[in-house]
Amino acid sequence: MAVDLQELEAELDWFTRVLDQRFRSYFAHTRRDNAEADAALDPLAEPAPDLSSSATPYADFVRRNAANVPARVALLLALAPHLRPQLLDVFFTKNATFDRRFTEFGGLRHDDEFEPTAETLAFVLGGGSVAARVLAAQTLDPRRDLVSSGAIRLGSGAPAATPLKQVLILSSDQLALFTTGERQQAVLSADFPAQRIETELAWDDLVLHRATLERILEVQKFIEHGHTLMHDWGMAARLRPGLRALFHGPPGTGKTMSVALLGKHTGREVYRIDLSLVVSKYIGETEKNLAHVFDKAQRRDWILFFDEADALFGKRSETKDAHDRYANQEVAYLLQRIESFDGIAILASNLRENLDDAFSRRFELVVYFPLPRAPERLRLWRRAIPPQARMARDVDLELLAREHEMSGGSIVNAVRQVCLSAVGGGGREITQADLIAALRREFDKEGRR
Repeated sequence: MAVDLQELEAELDWFTRVLDQRFRSYFAHTRRDNAEADAALDPLAEPAPDLSSSATPYADFVRRNAANVPARVALLLALAPHLRPQLLDVFFTKNATFDRRFTEFGGLRHDDEFEPTAETLAFVLGGGSVAARVLAAQTLDPRRDLVSSGAIRLGSGAPAATPLKQVLILSSDQLALFTTGERQQAVLSADFPAQRIETELAWDDLVLHRATLERILEVQKFIEHGHTLMHDWGMAARLRPGLRALFHGPPGTGKTMSVALLGKHTGREVYRIDLSLVVSKYIGETEKNLAHVFDKAQRRDWILFFDEADALFGKRSETKDAHDRYANQEVAYLLQRIESFDGIAILASNLRENLDDAFSRRFELVVYFPLPRAPERLRLWRRAIPPQARMARDVDLELLAREHEMSGGSIVNAVRQVCLSAVGGGGREITQADLIAALRREFDKEGRR
């Protein structure tokens, strides 16, 4: 989408005038030396720029999510630290009477930076009056468009911070959309334990048992027609929102690739939740970080993929200490979010029997990914070997497929090993002995003989 930086400049110019009027009004009132001027200075009466004919991402967002003046002021208050931070320098003004900052300005101060809080918004809207504080709280209500859209979130400015002391944080992807016309790609981080997965392959590249493929296509049908089923056909009153599916089976049988293909063929981005990070590093932060992922996924219609789900949802031994109790609370929270998620959540497990029975019953769809049978293994061998490879006359793929039970992932790994050796050897022929040796290495990795 096209952006107009001059439009943003005009918005910030308007916000500058609103701030100027607020400070003039506030100090005229506190001096009580010009009541008439105080009454005349209504910052919110300052005409805002007309965005009705603009097609920029910013104008579109304002029309849909910040159409009233308080919401628009809140949006610009969160935007100012990124695009015109000097506007907020005025909040460093000290109260000369007490030689300290004005409490009513709110905000957090870090060296030369000012972070606006909901209390700062209350000051801009009405000088921090009771009515203004109520209006600020209403404007930033999580159920209102400004916050529910994900553009602004409220961060805790201090331990046990009251709602109005929370910092106004403009999301990085919203800032990128306003300034570049493109959403910022979400990346794996401490605050966002999820990473996008993609594939260049097609359904034809996926070799699965027919029953498995049929179950996967049921997920695709729900993604494509679930809205019609739930709303046009009136099933929303009888069914939980979204769809939860469990993909289970041995490693390398196509679970992750299937999820990536579902995203590719339905136009949905797929994000894999890194459960190892959730379990080990971020105990205590799990609810906040996962809430961030779920909220963003719901707004942007992502497919959420929880790989190796038994790491978090496996059968648990008795609780022995506070850490175990807290971990169980984290799991309970995640279960609740998965159940209420109005989207597609797919969990993968290598061993279904490791999952808690109560958890397993929560899925609308369970898909088993068995090890491929001999005919399927033969197709996998033939597809894995690149046309550039020179195969010796003694190579018998049918024999390998018939006599060696293994997953598609293991077959690809074995082919990669022999092809890499062939390339390193100047493009030499690949023999049956080469392939069998590669198979043995794969079996050793899996603890098989």
